[in-house]
Order: sequence, then C-alpha cells, then structure tokens
Amino acid sequence: MPRTPLTIQAPDGACAATVHTPAGEGPWPGVLMYPDAGGVRETFLGMADHLADLGYAVLLPDVYYRSGGFEPFDLASLFDDPAERARLAELVRPLTAAAIGADAAAYVDALLGRPEVRGAAVGVTGYCMGGRASLTAAGALGHRVAAAASFHGGRLAVADDPDSPHHRAADIRATVYVAGAQDDDSFGPDQFALLDEALTAADVRHNLETYPAAHGFAVPDNPTHDSDAATRHWAALADLYAAALR
Repeated sequence: MPRTPLTIQAPDGACAATVHTPAGEGPWPGVLMYPDAGGVRETFLGMADHLADLGYAVLLPDVYYRSGGFEPFDLASLFDDPAERARLAELVRPLTAAAIGADAAAYVDALLGRPEVRGAAVGVTGYCMGGRASLTAAGALGHRVAAAASFHGGRLAVADDPDSPHHRAADIRATVYVAGAQDDDSFGPDQFALLDEALTAADVRHNLETYPAAHGFAVPDNPTHDSDAATRHWAALADLYAAALR
C-alpha cells in the first residue's frame, strides 16, 4: 500500500503522520486511526495498510507529538517495566479530552484536505487508549465524524470522570461500534451498560459487543493478540464504514 509521510500543524506543535492509500485511483473516504498506548510503530503502519486495502485513505498520526519524538514501546514488556510505565505516563498526561478533541480537529482538517480523500466527514477507529480517543473525537467533532469504532478501549463510560466520552454522547453524530474484551477491568459490565444507556438516550446509532478475547486482541504485536477476534474486528470495521462512509 502507498504510504505518504506528512507533517500536521497540530495545536501544540508539528505532528508527524502517514497517509495510507489503496492502490489505484482515488479519491477514497478518509479514516483517522488512533494507535494504542504503544504509539505508532511498524505494527500500526501495517494495520493502516490493511485498512487502506479495504478502500480507505487512512491517516495515522503520532499522538505523542508533544514529546518531540519518542522511542516506540515494546508491548511485550511495557507494563512490566517500571521505567517504561513512567515514560508512558508522561506521554499520556497531556492527552486530556480537550487536547484530544483539538488534535482531532487538526488531524481531520489535514485528512479532508488531501487530494486522495473525498467527502465532508471521516471515520475514526482506535485501540486501547486510542479507542477512548476515537469516541472522544466523535463527541468533539460532531458531523465531521460519520463512523466511530473502539476496540478494547478503556474508560469509555466512567461516571465521575469529566473526560469520559459518554458524557458527550449528545454531541456524537457518528454511528458507533464498540468491541470490548471479556474480563477487562478497563471496560467492564458497568461501563458497558452506562455507555449503552448514554448512547441510547442521545439517539446515537450504536452497537456494543464483548469479544471472547483478552484486552489487546486486535493488535498483532500485543501478547494477548487473538487471531479470531482480530479477524472479527476487521470484518466489523469494514461493515461499519461500508454503511456509514460510502
């Protein structure tokens, strides 16, 4: 798949990104892909290629651009290494809901301004931390997001967290798809029910599911990657975007 590097003028500095496109002639619908906490690395470049191959122009931004560049994490050891956990905490700290929303506006402006991209709205998808960012972006950008997906995203509906995406359900105009993992404390049954309640009350078209797999199931370099669940996630994403973006 063709990959085009670009630099986005984001709210707090220059953000490195890549645009992944199908082979052949465009333009295509645009999709913003949020990586998991491990950040942009070869695994996510490959995932963006895969999504592009389904017929989309995919923007993959460095969500940690405020750090001035970072060494990608090794997911196999990240959460067992105190120094790496501390480094991750420093990178994540600036990513409030307000910052994610402002960044998303810059990302979508850049994506929709590309000649390879058609339409006035995009799809978003994200994994783990990026799943929360995906729903946050949908709430922040309203009609500019037509479809939003979250895969093993955490803290999607936390009642006493003002940054929790479910608080902005009334601002979402996208069709929403959420796939949680079983036995996942970051998005358990209480959050599942609260998110469903909030989206239903806001009249947001949505589908919430729990996959019989562990947190991290969709990402190939995650130790808990599950090939069956990953295949299911690609099929669900293809169906979502085929209905909402085409």
